[in-house]
Amino acid sequence: MESVGEFFRQVRETKGLTVDEVASKTRIRSDFVKALEDGNFAKLPDQVFARGFVRSYARSLGLDEEDAIHRFIQSAGAFYEKKDERERLKVRQAEEERKRRANRKAVAVAIGIAVLTLIFLLSREQPSVLRRENPGQAAMKRSAQAAKVAPEAATRQELAPVAEAPKPIDVPAAIQKPMADALRPESVVSPVVASKPETETVSTASPGTDGPLGGISLDGAGTTMDGQLVLDLEATELSWVVVQIDNGSPQEALLRPGEKAHWKGQDQFILTLGNAGGVKAELNGKPQKPFGPSGKVARDVVLRR
Repeated sequence: MESVGEFFRQVRETKGLTVDEVASKTRIRSDFVKALEDGNFAKLPDQVFARGFVRSYARSLGLDEEDAIHRFIQSAGAFYEKKDERERLKVRQAEEERKRRANRKAVAVAIGIAVLTLIFLLSREQPSVLRRENPGQAAMKRSAQAAKVAPEAATRQELAPVAEAPKPIDVPAAIQKPMADALRPESVVSPVVASKPETETVSTASPGTDGPLGGISLDGAGTTMDGQLVLDLEATELSWVVVQIDNGSPQEALLRPGEKAHWKGQDQFILTLGNAGGVKAELNGKPQKPFGPSGKVARDVVLRR
């Protein structure tokens, strides 16, 4: 079947009508009449208006309108189907683009909210983190304070009776004279090494003598045997002293200003001083560095070869 445009042109020319005359008679623009005859449907309006043009054109030529519409559908149907498909595709693409923009906007808003929330939480947490102290460090500080307070309390307890009046000690007559010698400023105290029985000590006390000064050297620094360690302490201020010789049991002493103490061992001495700045020490006759300032506690000071 010939196209609707060719059909209209043949009838129009048979009747001796021009395009302008048909346009004037149908009130259709002449370019639309020419496009319809040429089958250039892209220049025509939408399909609804194009159908109206076909009816008007067929009516002006005295043709059957339904037959003209049928020819139009046969000629322009594929074009308008593709056009409709393109329109639907454009609509779908526009909808998808709108959704993408909406999604991007939603993601941007969510990211912004997350960032603001994070900044808010960090601004709240930072002061508390700065104020919060490490539990381990707090426990260590408490332990150090407790360890510092205990020796100082013991020192104060020892100082109290000394400041008021020394309490008399019931000492057997057999060691009263050695004790008096030991209390002189130049006396030297030398406890016996418990864990080293072979360590030789010098003592003026009778063998088997019991009492608080049993095992204390009273004859000054004494002679050092080869291989031994000799520790001499001299108090410049009142100080409480704990000495552990080698692996033996700790020995305590309260030294008054001017008093000296003397110990012998094999490997090492471990000292704890209630008044670190109040004691001077010599190891095998060699002066040692100060253990700390006056009034401070020095713990676990190791002196070895």
